[in-house]
Amino acid sequence: MNYRTILVHLDTSERAALRLDSALRVARKFNAHLDGLFAVFSPELQGFHVMAGSATWFEQHRHEREQHRASVKRLYAAELARADVKGNWMRAEGDPNVDVPRRARAADLVIASQTDHDDPNAFVAEDFIENLVLSAGRPVLLLPRSGQFETIGKRVLVAWDGSREASRALYDALPFIARAEQTTVLTIGEPGKPADAFVSGTEIALTLARHNAMVNVDHASGASVGDVLLTRANDGGHDLIVMGAYGHGRWRELVMGGASRTVLESMTAPVLMSH
Repeated sequence: MNYRTILVHLDTSERAALRLDSALRVARKFNAHLDGLFAVFSPELQGFHVMAGSATWFEQHRHEREQHRASVKRLYAAELARADVKGNWMRAEGDPNVDVPRRARAADLVIASQTDHDDPNAFVAEDFIENLVLSAGRPVLLLPRSGQFETIGKRVLVAWDGSREASRALYDALPFIARAEQTTVLTIGEPGKPADAFVSGTEIALTLARHNAMVNVDHASGASVGDVLLTRANDGGHDLIVMGAYGHGRWRELVMGGASRTVLESMTAPVLMSH
């Protein structure tokens, strides 16, 4: 099993170049084709038609977006050539929350970044990352909004509770796990409750071992699964967390599970999520 087509989200944020660099290293690791999908926030003219001078502002804003897009496209082409990686440039059309997940479904792996509230250029759409994770139907590798990551996937931490989402994430991460120096399957139980998933964790570790993975099983307890997971990842020097994403859409609101929400907000290592 391998990743043959990888899609990286590109924009005009401060982290875009680092995201592209990480995506190129992952693409080279798996000898994959790397598509770059440019998607940024685009205000709609209809929302400004009652404001005096809004048409001029809108046209100026559109011109600036086109300049930035051209700059990112040049960077993407130059970096692909430098890394000797094949890929195609793409541009999202319409609502990014609709078009980006749609295009992501043609990829084996999607690479994006954790939401960065301190960078205005990082805003693409409301709940963009949450929507991508829950609706793409593909594994999404999220890079934290701070730090640099020279390695991704040498030491893997798998959050395992025996659920459908956890199973989906684990098997989506097999290309990383099969190449990792060490993979830890971590089951997390609440205080005072039996570790029902521990046997399941042992069974899934045996399955991974048949893929020639170097794997061990560990267990932890804590009231906040997300906090326990992040702490174990940091203490163990893991450079990739693998976990199922729990959540659903309710009317116009996205509702994320507690552990998923905690990790999305506070990750300090790359996280591969599947729903």
